[in-house]
Amino acid sequence: MPTNVDDIIKRLSPAQRKKVEARAAQLISEEMTLRELRRARKLTQVRLAKELGISQDSVSRLEKRSDLLLSTLRRTVQAMGGNLSLVAEFPDRAPVVLSGISGDSGVSGRVSEDPVT
Repeated sequence: MPTNVDDIIKRLSPAQRKKVEARAAQLISEEMTLRELRRARKLTQVRLAKELGISQDSVSRLEKRSDLLLSTLRRTVQAMGGNLSLVAEFPDRAPVVLSGISGDSGVSGRVSEDPVT
């Protein structure tokens, strides 16, 4: 009979369970949608719209889109107070921070062992 995750978790000690739950929460927090990011930054759609010079309805539509121009994504992240980095990952080398894309003025192809994403 196959073993499922719930069975494995039940066999863990309370300390092990807590460690697994903490790691799961960390992994979940590392990935967010634009809407979740805006909320985590404690911004309303109205306030973000004002920063971007667009309507609240446009921010709502932007948050629902699955395909954005890098320039749009960069402006949105900057309006939230952040900077956008694009990192290419390959199995046979360290991550490469791509620059010179969408208005970024850095040196193209700069390699970073510890990229800021």
